[in-house]
Amino acid sequence: MWCENHSLRLSLAALAVLAVCTPAPLSAQAQSSFPSQPIKFIVPAAAGGLPDTVARIVGRRLQERLNQPVVIENRPGANGSVAATALVNSAPDGYNFIVFDGGILSINPLLYAKLSYDPKNIVPVALLARAPQFLAVHPKVPAKTMNEFIAYVRANPGNLNYGSSGVGSTHHLTMEVIKSSLKLDMGHVPYKGTGESVPALLGGHIQAVLSSYPSLKGFVEDRRVILLATNSADRSPQALDVPAVAEFIPGFDFAPMIGIFARDGTAPAIVQKLAAEVALIAREPDIVKQFGTVGVEPVGAGPDGFDRALRSEIARVALAVRAAGIKAE
Repeated sequence: MWCENHSLRLSLAALAVLAVCTPAPLSAQAQSSFPSQPIKFIVPAAAGGLPDTVARIVGRRLQERLNQPVVIENRPGANGSVAATALVNSAPDGYNFIVFDGGILSINPLLYAKLSYDPKNIVPVALLARAPQFLAVHPKVPAKTMNEFIAYVRANPGNLNYGSSGVGSTHHLTMEVIKSSLKLDMGHVPYKGTGESVPALLGGHIQAVLSSYPSLKGFVEDRRVILLATNSADRSPQALDVPAVAEFIPGFDFAPMIGIFARDGTAPAIVQKLAAEVALIAREPDIVKQFGTVGVEPVGAGPDGFDRALRSEIARVALAVRAAGIKAE
């Protein structure tokens, strides 16, 4: 009897030790005390760019909900590598995040033989929104629909040029997959951004371009450009009469994702708490309206959903890079 009681006391003591050592209470403590200082959103784009605008919209609301400042730090350069490096060099304390598209994990590793950061050191926190792009053509192109455009390009191989925001950009990869999938022969003219490519389209220097809906809307209304399709998986609520490329190429989806990433080692409880907060923010009517003005569509997925979306994007981007014949630099 003594042995049984003694064993019971030892078991209870062991459980008590395990209860102290288990990380769950520590995670709960981290969650309950977070945040206790300003949060930093590193943005790999200049002020005024799409990721910067989304970061500021979400950051302002998050600041109100958490009662701590959300600081935006713009670190443009090297297709997001400058900002990604700053993130992985920061402490995994839950106060440094990056707001950008998935390219730092899906595109950069395929474009650059050597990166200044290890993608394994960056983990997804929340998928804020998708930013569909629209294929637009100059009105002198005798095509008012995607089917007419396909037929015209096939009948005039090599006679049309499209503009992109640079080699390896989503615009470039989208068009190269369209070309390879539909057997189209078009030239590629890289620019430094849609601030250059859209005016080039308006001036007739190129015949097609991909850009966000807000940047094209006024020209569509003036009939200076014609919208043919969007590169998202489904039709966009911004222009429901415009078909998705997926209606012509099953499974096609190249609408850029804008999300929040953290340094690996960040407490899971902090990741979950931030993800839960921004998921609520992304669904607020006022935020949805603000997103709409800049051409993005809210998602609000957490780490698991964002991770699945990234894995799917990585597979699609790999196919696109091969289709474009892009070699790692």
